[in-house]
Amino acid sequence: MATEERIALFLDYENLALGARDHLGGSFELKPITDALAERGRVVLRRAYADWSYFDEDRRMLTRAQVELIEMTQRMGASRKNAADIKMAVDAIEMAFARDYISTFVICTGDSDFTPLVLKLRELDKRVIGFGVRDSTSKMLPPACDEFLYYDNLEGVEPLPARDGAGPGSGSGSGGPSEKKSGRSRRGSKAPVPEPVIEDETDHSEDEDSEESTQPDLAVLVAQTLSGLQTSQAGEVTASVLKRTLVRKDPTFSEADYGFRAFGELLRHLADRNVIELSEGPAKGDPEILLPETGDKEEAFALLRTVVDELSKGQESVPLSGLKDQLRRKVPGFSEKKLGYRSFLQFSRAAATEGIISLDWSDVDKDYLLETLEP
Repeated sequence: MATEERIALFLDYENLALGARDHLGGSFELKPITDALAERGRVVLRRAYADWSYFDEDRRMLTRAQVELIEMTQRMGASRKNAADIKMAVDAIEMAFARDYISTFVICTGDSDFTPLVLKLRELDKRVIGFGVRDSTSKMLPPACDEFLYYDNLEGVEPLPARDGAGPGSGSGSGGPSEKKSGRSRRGSKAPVPEPVIEDETDHSEDEDSEESTQPDLAVLVAQTLSGLQTSQAGEVTASVLKRTLVRKDPTFSEADYGFRAFGELLRHLADRNVIELSEGPAKGDPEILLPETGDKEEAFALLRTVVDELSKGQESVPLSGLKDQLRRKVPGFSEKKLGYRSFLQFSRAAATEGIISLDWSDVDKDYLLETLEP
């Protein structure tokens, strides 16, 4: 109990309610969020901020969930003021100083205006979890958080199917406030749930380091993260450590996005594909994770030796630039990242360390030059 997370929950209710209406086709429900938080710690404070004259029905739902409603009238003269946002930010900072026992702040909004608040809370050594409707969440906010969960993906959230020709909530609505904060995108209903993605053998970019994808290759992501952990820390890497690191790298990471019910199921699937190895860890249900020492890596080194041998005929050495494309001509699915290497240069350095090739920088060619070594 002493190590249990104490959580303070703050809801920018107008942003959430309008985001759910416009992009998910239904009303906002608090229970999916409280269920997700129950797995992370004990919620000791719940506050929601809005002009409640616009959300009369929602008030009853929130009151039953023991949420303190903070009334901030938005209609002031001819213009609407952002009083609720300011009040919520002030209260969160005050709580961070006045309640030392609160270790985690949950900021429920998709509004990028709250990014400075998130950064300040983290500066005060508080963990920050964000919640927001995917299509009404600014791209600036999730990377600022320790963890960010999309409301759309929570268990129990089932948006209505979109009507042809119009997204949900595209009409005049139910007399709510103006849609200043309802979202930056008008793409309509929730995007379809992706199928499980483990390996994508098709390469759509010459340089994977610059590749942008909303659904990164899972085997590459796990292997690369595991390799970095094994390099940066002396102790063993367990499943819990790996999961925390994946979430730190991408606060929106969730095994559910890849079609798995639990992180352990994801790990067993990757182990079956020889991406990782699992062994008994320090605690039951928290196995140690290793990268395979043989198999694909040895095959990749052998492939590198073969290609360098072929290209070096008639010349003394082979430049590193363009070499990766040559490997892919022989093996289209080749990717050093599937072996846990961050770049092709790091992979080549590993091969040099193993005595497969020599790797030297040339000031004349402004490139690394490779030669095969005798076994």
